[in-house]
Amino acid sequence: MEPRLSDFIGTWQLSRRIVEADGRCATFTGTACFTPDAEGLSYREEGLLSLPGSPAPIRAERSYLWREDGDEIVVLFGDGRPFHRFAPARPEAAHWCDPDDYRVHYDFSRWPVWRAEWRVKGPRKDYRMSGEYGRAPGAALAKPVLL
Repeated sequence: MEPRLSDFIGTWQLSRRIVEADGRCATFTGTACFTPDAEGLSYREEGLLSLPGSPAPIRAERSYLWREDGDEIVVLFGDGRPFHRFAPARPEAAHWCDPDDYRVHYDFSRWPVWRAEWRVKGPRKDYRMSGEYGRAPGAALAKPVLL
């Protein structure tokens, strides 16, 4: 399936694994919520981040804006700065954050379960991050109309 922006509306369970080049691994478990706004969708994830060597998980959150532009989905940082864009039919994108290179591949082949696979490489960062999204139990499957 090639989802459209409106197909993401709702709450998703999210599990993420972050593996550093030296083998250290962090995990994140929580939810991601896509909510309609005036221009598309607001994305907010919240959950617990477990870091190697840390005695207890910490609360973590992040926000993005998702927009539709023709057959592409445009992802912006929460403050509106460009992050990346992809077409569900060609689900790969890149973002240069000087001096590090971010590459993502989205996998929608098991929709409504989907994945985001990141490879981040540069002098400051070197890790792989994979996240899996699935509809949260009890999440409404009806899609509200985008505003």
